[in-house]
Amino acid sequence: MAYKVYLKKGEEKRICAGHSWVYANEVAKIEGKDKNGALAAVYSNDGRFIGKGYINHSSKILVRIFIRGDETDDEDFYFSRLKAADDYRKKLGYDNCYRAVFAESDNLPALIVDKYADILVIQCLSLGIDLRKKLICDCLIKLFSPKGIYERSDVSVRKKEGLAEVKGVLYGEVPDYCEITENGLKMLVDVKNGQKTGYFLDQKENRFAARKYCKGEVLDCFCNSGGFSLNASTAADSVTACDVSPLALQNVIDNAKLNGIENINTLQGDVFEVLRGFKKNKRRFDTVILDPPAFCKTADEVKDAYRGYKDINLCAMKIVNSGGFLITCSCSHYMSTNLFEKMLAEAARESGRIVRLCETKTQAPDHPALLNAEETQYLKFFVLEII
Repeated sequence: MAYKVYLKKGEEKRICAGHSWVYANEVAKIEGKDKNGALAAVYSNDGRFIGKGYINHSSKILVRIFIRGDETDDEDFYFSRLKAADDYRKKLGYDNCYRAVFAESDNLPALIVDKYADILVIQCLSLGIDLRKKLICDCLIKLFSPKGIYERSDVSVRKKEGLAEVKGVLYGEVPDYCEITENGLKMLVDVKNGQKTGYFLDQKENRFAARKYCKGEVLDCFCNSGGFSLNASTAADSVTACDVSPLALQNVIDNAKLNGIENINTLQGDVFEVLRGFKKNKRRFDTVILDPPAFCKTADEVKDAYRGYKDINLCAMKIVNSGGFLITCSCSHYMSTNLFEKMLAEAARESGRIVRLCETKTQAPDHPALLNAEETQYLKFFVLEII
């Protein structure tokens, strides 16, 4: 008999509004018996059907709902759901490289699929999705006809699902680097060892938007493989790409060569220390870009993250020439837009500079956010003029 999960009174409101997660502490009782990772039906306290999703007794998120009707999770269902997600991207003009599936936002919780030319990279972040990996790959092959599919499920969040971190080829042949085209630039993506699934596709439009602010000398901090650096180089006199990782800086060099770009130089170092050094030596730039990794991945880390964000933004404000720009980002969901803006206002006051807000943006449209699932809205992109 399949699992039937009954919620405590009133706990269905958030889920009925579109959120997919059912937490274990929201459940009143569970009836039936099945395998862990099986499809479970979820009901309100008074017996009203809410939806179906995969159950995992090892996780605080007991069920992730992704079916709201009488469908079942067979191959036809997955192919249809994956095709609907990809059709949305194609409708917006995405072609060469984009996020084809964004988990909850595409009604496929815990599944990420990124397209890099003719290579697909997937992440399976829950037990239920992991158990259906082959079925999902079969659908992706039918839909995309890729040369290869690579798994990048080497993320710590899987431990909360009782799963080990894994990565490897799931289908076909996958090269160490995939060449993509973004904003008219060629980029080599390290799908096997690069951060996340190899590249930060969510900043694509923001990298293009940054070009108009990148005149004169530009400092790109936390440059990773050079997405912002290369876009900045199309308008700037010179770009200094800074990162602590030698591999990231080699990627910048390789990507610059691939495009025949000669106005980018690299600087290895801890960004916090580099910014303090520039401040001490009164070295200034016309534009500074800050695109750090998430400083907080849990609510408990917000206070420390706030101090870290404030530290680098305060230093950056002090080394921007008058009339220049600070482009600053946060990819942490827990650092909300309001909190991020509050931090920037404090940094501006303490910097002794007058700061104007020029533009704000969020993640690219291939990473859509659900209005009633705040976890899906995470990226902040602010452009500030330092007067």
